Amino acid sequence: MPLQSATNLSVESNARLRIVMPVLNEGSELTARLVALQSMRAQGADLVVVDGGSTDESWARVRPWVDLYIANTPGRGLQMNAGAFAKGCRPAQALLFLHADTELPADALQLIEAALRQRPWGRFDVRLDAPQASFRMIETMMNLRSRLSGIATGDQAIFVRADTFAAVGGFPDQALMEDIELSKRLHKLSRPICLQQRVTTSARKWQKNGVWRTIFLMWGLRWSYFFGANPTDLALAYGYKEALPLANAALAILAKAPVAGLAKTRLIPALGATGAARAQRRFSMQTIHTAMQTQLGAITLWCAPDTQHRHFRALKQSYGIMCQAQPNGDIGERMRHAAAMHFEQTDAPPLLIIGTDCAVLAPGHLNEAARSLACADVCLIPAEDGGYVLIGMRKMIPEIFQEIAWSTSAVLEQTLARCALAKVSLVQLPTLWDIDEPEDWQRWQAMYHPTP
Repeated sequence: MPLQSATNLSVESNARLRIVMPVLNEGSELTARLVALQSMRAQGADLVVVDGGSTDESWARVRPWVDLYIANTPGRGLQMNAGAFAKGCRPAQALLFLHADTELPADALQLIEAALRQRPWGRFDVRLDAPQASFRMIETMMNLRSRLSGIATGDQAIFVRADTFAAVGGFPDQALMEDIELSKRLHKLSRPICLQQRVTTSARKWQKNGVWRTIFLMWGLRWSYFFGANPTDLALAYGYKEALPLANAALAILAKAPVAGLAKTRLIPALGATGAARAQRRFSMQTIHTAMQTQLGAITLWCAPDTQHRHFRALKQSYGIMCQAQPNGDIGERMRHAAAMHFEQTDAPPLLIIGTDCAVLAPGHLNEAARSLACADVCLIPAEDGGYVLIGMRKMIPEIFQEIAWSTSAVLEQTLARCALAKVSLVQLPTLWDIDEPEDWQRWQAMYHPTP
């Protein structure tokens, strides 16, 4: 749905600016980039991050620093459209599309607002963050080419009035050159205003592949696009991976009620009983948000000790999530019961079972697990403590929940042995970590503080 029209930059009910940042496996540097944007948020800008399927800690790092974070099909154009048209925060007067490896000048908000009073769209000059003289040549040519052609690239931090962006239909649905195509659409309305103030962006693609090789590759791709080459083929030549198929799976989330003294008891020495209960409430809400962002299939919240706690009732009312009471028994029996109930359905899709303790679990992990069940009977995401944070299956296999020493470091090893005994095919994805002990809590908190 298009954003509301916003031509008057003094309307206080709207955000002064919506910064849209597409991310995909940005690593530990993402925190510092988000922290750097907090001054603009304090001045009235909203920050929306759109994840394209990260399987590192990017998804978790985003949470404290943004107004909205959502998951979307990978592809910068698709991700930026999702952020621009998202309904989860205030309508925006203007939009800024910012790559995760790009740093804005300190007065970027004022510069953008002044520029948009003159023309409906524009961009900054760019500087590459490498000291060699060859990079001065590259950035000079990029800025000069843009001024002469009226075409902007994503590295130059394109900004545009929100109503103008909606009027041209946003970014095109294509795998590469989406910034070139958007520029062409906007160019029909106006030439861009080209600010001489610079954004600083990463030179990593030149450093990784070699300066001249990268220059020749990019110019070759541009010429091919000019003469009508398929953007999908160009994206593969550029190094992007082929788009993965959509997956389908139901999700079962096992959650404890956030009751002081009963929830996250191993965190009580660090947080106190009430603080540990608040952490449990926060973890369950984050897990539900993560699960909903996958759009894989039906979500069932399995509640302990029952469904009557006000936290569960609020989740059901707010999100329409189906709530079921966990049965008595150990964690294995509770997971077995959830799986059995699911696979009693006719034509039941694969099932993913997760808890609420893994704060770094991302939609990308869930989608990857669901896709793996197209060719495997069982999928596991191991935990660093010897257990697992996710088990997925495409059919009922009760044996894998039996004869396991739950809550010990032997859980994963014994589960693998049970899979072998049942003669089922298995996919094991990269290991993640739970938040169980005070040390885990400290590790999680440290993620939100950039390294100086």
